[in-house]
Amino acid sequence: MSLTYALSDSVVITRRHLKHTTRIPELLFFSIMQPIMFILLFTVVFANAIKIPGMDYKNFMMPAIFVQTMAFATAGTAAGFADDLHKGLIDRFRSLPMARSAVLIGRLVAEAARNTLTLFIMVGAGYAVGFRFQNGFLPALGGIVLLIAFAFAFSSIGTVIGLGVKTVEAAQMAGMIWIFPLTFLSNGFVPMTSLPGWLQGIVRYSPVTAMNNALRAMFYGHGQALAAPALRSVLWIAGISLVFLVLGVRQYKKAAG
Repeated sequence: MSLTYALSDSVVITRRHLKHTTRIPELLFFSIMQPIMFILLFTVVFANAIKIPGMDYKNFMMPAIFVQTMAFATAGTAAGFADDLHKGLIDRFRSLPMARSAVLIGRLVAEAARNTLTLFIMVGAGYAVGFRFQNGFLPALGGIVLLIAFAFAFSSIGTVIGLGVKTVEAAQMAGMIWIFPLTFLSNGFVPMTSLPGWLQGIVRYSPVTAMNNALRAMFYGHGQALAAPALRSVLWIAGISLVFLVLGVRQYKKAAG
């Protein structure tokens, strides 16, 4: 099947998922409210309790909340694929004369659209509590694009999870339970120097730490030069996407077989 037909099929599947979202507005509402609650919690409760040398804590932790929220794309994608599988939609798609890749691409693009909306609402909430971009328009835009790409990479992990478990509940839990330790074992909410020495070695090479450093450099011009942390983040995103998209295609063929 040609690339043109595959892209056309992907657009159809993307529209299907986006229309489904508009029919369940409460799902989108609560997915947006969770990160806003995190923003309010950390800015109101912890802003004066945690001191960051040379930087306001609101600005220090905002990139971490952005990254954490985009990482939760895993759970949404996993639950979506598990639901499609449970309802027999995967089998129905397989019986149609359409590109198999469209089922995966359509879901991932729809999730990317939802994550983009969530991210812009979060930026607005951040501005309401004092967060500001301080390094110009283009670096800020680059940070937003990097976050959307990060969400896409973690959605690809959700593809493998969602097509590999038996229930929607299990998929959602499996896609979520490891995100909290992953995002908190980073320099997102406290400086790396405040962590135990043995833990710093783990945190230093985390994809979340790479993203936090890149976003702080892009948003504020803070810390190390922009190129190094941004490159590390791009390499993490590319590696995660490549590995889990390949695994996702295999899992899809197995689930639809």
